[in-house]
Amino acid sequence: MERTQLLKGTLDAATLAVLAEQDGYGYDVVRRLRAAGLSDIGDASVYGTLRRLYGAGALASYVVPSDEGPHRRYYGLTDQGRVHLAEARTTWADFSATLSTLLDRSVEVPA
Repeated sequence: MERTQLLKGTLDAATLAVLAEQDGYGYDVVRRLRAAGLSDIGDASVYGTLRRLYGAGALASYVVPSDEGPHRRYYGLTDQGRVHLAEARTTWADFSATLSTLLDRSVEVPA
């Protein structure tokens, strides 16, 4: 099973889950996703996901000045984002339970 294909379908949920813990800026979200075990995640994928979720109303953003470089745009969940995350958690729990059941079945391979 290819991890990149699984990641494409779950990146929204993973991003929302990370931001539900604490607001963050783009590279911070990338770093936190990688630290959580999604080491294959690409920077561009996360930045695109943040922009899309923001455009859909799931995220709010604000700018924080930085003494060490350019200002950073932080993202946090909106009420709509929290609803989306709750739905994603339910969908994932149902889907992963079903797939686990299927994968755990013992199948005899004909000789």
